[in-house]
Amino acid sequence: MPLSAPAPRKLEHLRDIQLRGYVREDGLVDIEAHLTDTKTYGFPSEHRGQVGPGDPIHGMWVRMTINEDMLIIACEAASDHTPFAVCTGATPAFAKLAGLTIGPGFNRAVNERVGGVLGCTHLREVLAQMGTVAFQTMWPLRNRRQAAQRKAEAAGAPRKRPALLGTCHAYAPDSPVVRKKWPEWSDLAEKREETPI
Repeated sequence: MPLSAPAPRKLEHLRDIQLRGYVREDGLVDIEAHLTDTKTYGFPSEHRGQVGPGDPIHGMWVRMTINEDMLIIACEAASDHTPFAVCTGATPAFAKLAGLTIGPGFNRAVNERVGGVLGCTHLREVLAQMGTVAFQTMWPLRNRRQAAQRKAEAAGAPRKRPALLGTCHAYAPDSPVVRKKWPEWSDLAEKREETPI
């Protein structure tokens, strides 16, 4: 169902964010973001001269290379368009994200490494969304790994806790999704074991 009809209005600002997930030939995954900000009107800029309607105010890129365990192997940022010449000085800091794992605590760890004056607000804002795209891109790869794990379990190997368990409302330990997908990891399974018969 779409949003309700808006009041009469005029577009002033447009932010486009493109997010892409690529599976590389070497088995790693690249997650890329491209952020562009434009205005529908022109304005003078002390650092860039006249900025015309539709000219990018921000035009920025981030690429994270990750492995199947969601570990960031490399990260790079680039800024084609910025409001100030000094803004491009923030891009090298994003290489410091290498070594982080996308998962619980990721946003906090990002802020520790590239927060405040260490990085760029706009580049930092897309990183959380890139984390979500990483999970979506990794889904078929993880499915194949889980299938191999189930095969190993059938041969007697112990079952590992699903990585997605507890990461959102649908994967809450007491949700019907977990009850159906991983009944042995459901809170209801624990309650059944604890309840005397």
